[in-house]
Amino acid sequence: MSDERPLPELRASDADRDRVLERLRDAVAEGRLDMEEFEERLEAAYKSRTYAELEPLTRDLPSAGAPAPLPAPFAAPGASGASWPARIGGRASSATGIAVMSAFQRKGAWTVPARFDAVAFWGGGELDLREANFAEREVVINCIAIMGGIEITVPPGVEVEVRGFGLMGAFDQRDTPGPPEPGAPRVVVTGLAFWGGVEVKVKPPKNPPRGPSLEKRL
Repeated sequence: MSDERPLPELRASDADRDRVLERLRDAVAEGRLDMEEFEERLEAAYKSRTYAELEPLTRDLPSAGAPAPLPAPFAAPGASGASWPARIGGRASSATGIAVMSAFQRKGAWTVPARFDAVAFWGGGELDLREANFAEREVVINCIAIMGGIEITVPPGVEVEVRGFGLMGAFDQRDTPGPPEPGAPRVVVTGLAFWGGVEVKVKPPKNPPRGPSLEKRL
């Protein structure tokens, strides 16, 4: 009996999508996903065309007493399909994000430097690392949030360490990325939150840009 696994670039079938949708519904019932996360993943599942697009949607969900909806995680995390070693190294895109009564955002295809300084004063910042490359195997994100907030989103499999200090504020790691994947980067979050907050979230990589809206079958 063959134990070959589908390659990430192969086209997914309706049955593959249905298995993922069933697992997502189970995860909501089990309290593993909130409705916002469920709706995001549901829409992404309907738009998925390949195994590489489907697999991240259930990577951080354990099996519900049945075979996993997809084969074991591929060695190619992220929407780009590039392996972790291929995503580490290169010149940083930006080393600073500052929001003073305003906002800053870094998302999509960008390169995280060895150290990124994020400052939010009466403002907000968003750092999305799901589709990013990393200048070094270990990167440090130093956050200063004063009466403001900074949100950091990492993909499953990345090692995360939160060392920040909250003074009438908080550094909150909402989710755990799960066991670090071989070759994945390490993200260290440091800094100070004063009457503000720094939140670290874990979400699967996004799919390609949205096309026309699809009917949700529930």
